[in-house]
Amino acid sequence: MSNYPSEMYAPEKWSAFMENMNETFLDQLEQNVEAQAKFVESWMDAVDESADEERLTEGLEGYARAYEVWMNAAETQFERASDVIEGEDVSPEEFRDIWLNAANESFKEVMSTSAFAAATGQTVEDVLELQQEVDKQAEDTLHQLGFATEGDVVEVGERLVELERRQHAVEQKLDRVLAAIEE
Repeated sequence: MSNYPSEMYAPEKWSAFMENMNETFLDQLEQNVEAQAKFVESWMDAVDESADEERLTEGLEGYARAYEVWMNAAETQFERASDVIEGEDVSPEEFRDIWLNAANESFKEVMSTSAFAAATGQTVEDVLELQQEVDKQAEDTLHQLGFATEGDVVEVGERLVELERRQHAVEQKLDRVLAAIEE
């Protein structure tokens, strides 16, 4: 038996409940489709920039598999909503889990393609290049303002270590000379 109160089965309450449930379902479906569309648009932009014919084909196949996962989730969601209408007790968490699992599975389908890997690699490469440019500009600005940069401190540290090494070598030679004189 359902966990819903018996007064819920009054026709006017049932109608309101179902209307609310349908609106919620449609809102969630719309949000999921929008999220999928944004993801696919972003992904396709990245793939388009870095993909050759073979990668693009593989990427589109991955997207098709991901789309199939989303459609299966929508079908499952509809079936479970029908089960609720027929009086079966279906928890809201089950509805949530349908979409979370679909999102995870569809992202796996897309992210496992070489097109996605290439797009991600290109994006990381672009970000690293930008970071290097920003770091160089920051270092130049700090030099112009008379501040020491990390590179300056590292250079001074390396020189200090070299001076200590040389000093130690000179001390060892001096100790040998003094030992030879004393003999």
